[in-house]
Amino acid sequence: MKAEPLKDFSRLCVHTITTKRWELEEAIDRYAEADVSGITVWRQWLDGRDPAGAGERIRAAGLEVVSLCRGGFYPALEEKSREEAIKDNKQAIEDAAAMGAPLVVLVCGAIIGQSLVESRKQITDGIAATLPLAESLGVKLAIEPLHPMYADDRSAINTLASANDVCDELSHPLVGIAFDVYHLWWDPDLAAQTKRTAEANRLFAYHACDWMTPTTDLLNDRGLMGEGCIDLRAIRGMVEGAGFDGMIEVEVFSNRWWEKPTEEFLQAIKQSYLNHT
Repeated sequence: MKAEPLKDFSRLCVHTITTKRWELEEAIDRYAEADVSGITVWRQWLDGRDPAGAGERIRAAGLEVVSLCRGGFYPALEEKSREEAIKDNKQAIEDAAAMGAPLVVLVCGAIIGQSLVESRKQITDGIAATLPLAESLGVKLAIEPLHPMYADDRSAINTLASANDVCDELSHPLVGIAFDVYHLWWDPDLAAQTKRTAEANRLFAYHACDWMTPTTDLLNDRGLMGEGCIDLRAIRGMVEGAGFDGMIEVEVFSNRWWEKPTEEFLQAIKQSYLNHT
């Protein structure tokens, strides 16, 4: 069943990477002025800033801190590199807690020259190593499965099923899934795996954009909702039918849109959110 059109911006969240020309302070102010309700902060937007102060500024503007993006990238050929990744993820968890973000989004990583099976094991082990800290601070960890085109060097977790398998193995209420339509729309098992995700109470986040045809860049040619071929209303209907009622996070990497004035881009996001999401 397809979802009904959205009527307001009460569930609209924008990622700072989407409006990447704006520094954090300008993004906060512009989002608030545009009636955006939430913000997901990418970690580079915290560079040189106090996370607690950033969180205070966000809330003072009337925005919800939806998540911190991103942790992950656990796999490595050398043990030292894996240990450094765990340390970095612990820092992300601490920053999220200080900022007041309820979760950290995990882009889990992969490494050329190592089997996907071994990379998945290292991902599971890496998340497990950070769980005590996450539990002590009350921060959720959301595994984001990535499209198979990224299986070589960005993520060995490429389907909702594989993300659910890691969650099953870890079996912890703070470990769940960030559902990004860009990465999952093609999956013939999507309905069953969405149900599996929701029944386990691990559908933590929902990211929206569109798939351009033809795709001219494997990373930076995402479309605004309605510009591409994803049946967004059907997928939203699927996740909402499974019980998800959280923020709808717009995450668009687009060289084409980044060339335009950012304010124009934000207004286009709002229109596409209402008309096509």
